[in-house]
Order: sequence, then structure tokens, then C-alpha cells
Amino acid sequence: MEMASLTGTIKVIFYIILFYYLFKFLMRIFAPILMQKAVNKMQEKMQEQYRQQQEQYNNTTQSTNTAPKPKKEVGEYIDYEEVK
Repeated sequence: MEMASLTGTIKVIFYIILFYYLFKFLMRIFAPILMQKAVNKMQEKMQEQYRQQQEQYNNTTQSTNTAPKPKKEVGEYIDYEEVK
């Protein structure tokens, strides 16, 4: 069985640190772009849902407004006098 050498361990630690800082640097560049794309996609989705709701609302209000409501005939009006 071979033992890990000090130089091999230092190399591994160096690569881990290098990868960490490289990843951190790339995220500073690409994270805002990815976030902007996600926000735009969410905004488009919400606008589409709003547009569908408005179309649905307009369709239901038009159908209810076209049919006139019949007036109810309750009976004849009787004027009451106050008795004391």
C-alpha cells in the first residue's frame, strides 16, 4: 500500500482552492445573466396567465350582459299612513 505524499496532498488542496476561486469568479459573471433570464421567463408566464384571465373575464361578462333581466312584478303599491 502506498502512502500519500506531502506534495500530492498539497497539489490536491491547491486544485480544490483553484477550483473554488474559478467557480466563484465565473458565478460573478454568469449568475446575473442566469437570474435575469429566470426573471424574464417568470414575467412572461405571469403576463400570459393575466391575459388568459382577462379574456375569460371578458367572455363571461359579455354573455351575461347580452340577456336582459326580467323585471319582477311584486304587486301594487300601497301607501301606508302612520298611526299614533
